[in-house]
Amino acid sequence: MKAFGKKILTGITALFITVSSILASTGTIVAADETHPDDPNDGVVTASERKTDLLSEVHEDAPEISASSYILYDATSGTILLGSDYDVQKEPASMTKVMTVLLALERLDMNETVTITEEIAEAMDEITSDYVKLGLQEGEEISVQDLIYAAVLKSANDASLALGMYMGGTEAGFCEIMNAKASELGCINTHFSSAYGLSDPNNVTTPYDMALILNEAVTNTNYSEIAKTLNYTISATNKYSSERDLANSNRFVNTTTYGYEYYAGGKTGFTNSAGYTLCAAAKKNNRTLVGCVFNAEDPDIRYSDLIRLFEYGYSTFATVEITETEFTPLIEEANMQISDLLSDTNLFVAEQRVVLDQYITTTSARAQLGSTNRIDLSQTVIDTQADEQTLEIPLCKVYSDKTYLIGSLVIEIKKKTGVVEVNPEKVTNLTSLRSIFVTFAVLSGLLLLLVIVLLIFRARIIKRRRDEVTKRANML
Repeated sequence: MKAFGKKILTGITALFITVSSILASTGTIVAADETHPDDPNDGVVTASERKTDLLSEVHEDAPEISASSYILYDATSGTILLGSDYDVQKEPASMTKVMTVLLALERLDMNETVTITEEIAEAMDEITSDYVKLGLQEGEEISVQDLIYAAVLKSANDASLALGMYMGGTEAGFCEIMNAKASELGCINTHFSSAYGLSDPNNVTTPYDMALILNEAVTNTNYSEIAKTLNYTISATNKYSSERDLANSNRFVNTTTYGYEYYAGGKTGFTNSAGYTLCAAAKKNNRTLVGCVFNAEDPDIRYSDLIRLFEYGYSTFATVEITETEFTPLIEEANMQISDLLSDTNLFVAEQRVVLDQYITTTSARAQLGSTNRIDLSQTVIDTQADEQTLEIPLCKVYSDKTYLIGSLVIEIKKKTGVVEVNPEKVTNLTSLRSIFVTFAVLSGLLLLLVIVLLIFRARIIKRRRDEVTKRANML
């Protein structure tokens, strides 16, 4: 009987040790989210994927575009709405001037005077007669503003070349500046070898890159105001005694047939090798769309192509603004959970910030159904042994059929100074309180079982002794 009791006690002690080990194993804190136990990024459209995500959806009513390559780009959210061969390099022709004028607006004063030096004049002499010119002469003094308006409204190639050489010393030197700016804007498939759009297989860009360049011009300079000007007069210079009147050659501005009320600036182009090209921006309801077409079939259809693209873009897609306040309740709840996790550790939240994309673009039909917001803690892990660590907790906008990752809650966690670690191997999670209750209940049950076994064991011993006493009495 003693052996039996000893075995029971040994088994209970071993089980007690096993249950207790739950509280001393890996040294990490797992922020468990029972609502979303799987990978929070599984099936979620990430920031990089959003750029082209809408291209994977079927838009049966999308307009047919005659150009061999084109793009409709939502510059507000950085999303490609429609496109074909939008990353294929092609010659931009005079759309090149957008980059030249952009740099001039960024680097030069409009009232600054440019002198047509012998070097500039010699370079201009190489521009063939089939290219449009303002007629600049060696020694002529003309303002930066006059050259910019001539380059944009008249598409004067000598004016654009003069601007470029004035900034870069030589055309080649200026092209280095152009290419550096293109890289800065994220144009990875662009290489300029001309300041004005010479027909050259080395002077290439793509519809996407051209959209980035034009958007920069209309967003951060007064290019839009210049491009929408109907007429401009160049004052007399030291080489021209009379004024020179410039009429805007862009049909978005100078015709009613292709006039577009939301037009915000652009540039035409044409060479035999490039065909008819056109880039344009439109602004409506604080939303900027940029369209570019390359190799259009004729000079007119490129305008109708872009108008159809703009109208389709504004009606079929919606750009949604994201604000931090709409995530405030979720962030507060997450903070409470993180604080609970750290309460029994020597760690604390040193810093917190929210990183959010300002806009996302989706289909109008999807947006009209509404959305909910989500913060997912299911994969959040805290290392209790690290002196400092950074948590990036995903923030998502959830629609009926699609979820977008639109930012993160960034939490910096550090170790408290001057704290003695009693149990550095402790493991906790969001259900730690429940685990403690369960452990307590199990241990209480085991202790009760032990007491019952001991009582039974004691009762049997007492009974056996009584039986022995009774037996002796009978014998007497």
